Amino acid sequence: MIIPVILAGGSGTRLWPLSRKHYPKQLLKLFGDKTMLQQTLLRLQGVPNLAPPIVVCNEEHRFMVAEQLHEIGQQKSSIILEPIARNTAPALALAAIHARTLGDNPILLVLSADHMIRDVAVFQAALAEAISAAQLGYLATFGVHPTRPETGYGYIKTLHGPDTEGKVFFPVAEFVEKPDLVTAEQYLSEGCYYWNSGMFVFQTEIFLCELQDQSPDVIVAAEQAKVWAVQDLDFIRVDKDSFAQAPNISIDYALMEKSKNVVCVPLDAGWSDVGDWKSFWDLSEKDAAGNSLIGDSIDIGSTNTLVFSQDKLVATLGVNNLMIINTPDAVLVADKSQAQQVKSIITQIEKQNRSEHLQHREIYRPWGCYDAIDTGDRYQVNRIRVKPGGSLSLQVHHHRAEHWIVVKGTALVQKGEETILLSENESTYIPVGTKHRLSNPGKIPLEIVEVQSGPYLQDDDVIRYEDSYGRS
Repeated sequence: MIIPVILAGGSGTRLWPLSRKHYPKQLLKLFGDKTMLQQTLLRLQGVPNLAPPIVVCNEEHRFMVAEQLHEIGQQKSSIILEPIARNTAPALALAAIHARTLGDNPILLVLSADHMIRDVAVFQAALAEAISAAQLGYLATFGVHPTRPETGYGYIKTLHGPDTEGKVFFPVAEFVEKPDLVTAEQYLSEGCYYWNSGMFVFQTEIFLCELQDQSPDVIVAAEQAKVWAVQDLDFIRVDKDSFAQAPNISIDYALMEKSKNVVCVPLDAGWSDVGDWKSFWDLSEKDAAGNSLIGDSIDIGSTNTLVFSQDKLVATLGVNNLMIINTPDAVLVADKSQAQQVKSIITQIEKQNRSEHLQHREIYRPWGCYDAIDTGDRYQVNRIRVKPGGSLSLQVHHHRAEHWIVVKGTALVQKGEETILLSENESTYIPVGTKHRLSNPGKIPLEIVEVQSGPYLQDDDVIRYEDSYGRS
């Protein structure tokens, strides 16, 4: 049995303003009509003996992750919720301990949910070699053939020699940190260095045994957190206090750099971690002048420029080497050479107590989403979309009234003791203090325009009486 373990807890700060803390890059559709998470699993189609995946994600992303898995037919997935971020070693320990309950020493295929791989056939061929290495008892990692002297990646140094000729994987000599440019050029010329992809294949028991030897505090915390775990709808909630005792450490530091049992499988499949907008531009289709224009845009005379626009026309005239990223509530304009520095903007946003690094204007909920399209003194206008079968909680507000106008679909409204059915162009008014609920009984998305009015319009003015998604 081969169990994919998908690590989906990243924040993708260098892809701001598209990637946000509450809606990070692995949940976005950056390339095509599937999200990065979905593409990670779909590229495994056809791999023999593949079991449903284990996905480890942040608690705040749980409903989006579950919905995206359901959309691609992965209803049997195990979704483990990290109560707090503790890096990849504790997350992998949780997944491996859970995998013990699913099979007899299954092989774990560890993947990040936010990587891009262009050549799926080549990737699957390399995966077959890594599985063979794992069956021999090795901890296998994928080393990506470097195509340039990259300073943004860590490297794996392998042992090449006469006795390794013809082999498909090589012993690992050491893991090395992100180098400076001169060192990266040296690595490229030597030919035995590979980019560290952060993808692994190993047997569950061998991994847990070696992690116990090298970083026992990680195992102790993960085992305790799993002992006190509870099943909540589609999710496995581990104990927060126990998990908090785990060190904040990556699997490279906790195990891979210490183990003498690691081998590297070379990978040349068009891999990228899409770590910043420069990487995104590298992967995007470009015109003859090197421009990648995505969304509503017009360009005259620009070169090597990326435009990504979500909601309005962006016009560029004679610029070079720029990244212009437009979202409904924030715009980034930067030279591509500064792509790695975008997260410094996040630091400034946090210092100013702003919220643009946390979430988009459009907020996702398990029942659908809403977009705050206008806000003023004592009023807010939202566009609400409820998916078929979705239902908001039965709730009451003490400081605001709400007026709902249906613009698409059918709304089932519970208002006090009354239940009404509204069609397009029909509306209803919810007075302050009235218990109410909005549901979509139809087969198409329900869209309504909501006008809130009152002295206090924040989300915390809500008391929930019933909720289909277990929220309090």
